[in-house]
Amino acid sequence: MPAAAIAPLILVLAVLIGGIVLARRGGYLAAGGVVVRCNQGHLFSTVWIPGASFKAIRLGMVRIQRCPVGDHLAFVTPVRYDELTEEERRIADGNRDGPLP
Repeated sequence: MPAAAIAPLILVLAVLIGGIVLARRGGYLAAGGVVVRCNQGHLFSTVWIPGASFKAIRLGMVRIQRCPVGDHLAFVTPVRYDELTEEERRIADGNRDGPLP
């Protein structure tokens, strides 16, 4: 494979990995099992990969996607895991959406 074809792939991977590293340094989980809160206050776990989404519309650190708790379309934002109570973690772990980011 020519170097010109590999360069864009390396760039995409670097951006994705960089996004995950920055999210983790900020206290957020990234990739699978990210706890998010919808605009109605529901907590659930989702797959959150910076730069990738198949079931959501990305708007920076906010996404528009279906909330599995209230079964509605919602704005969702990640929640810092260390700011959640044990009860909130249990609720989020019990409410998961699909396996795609």
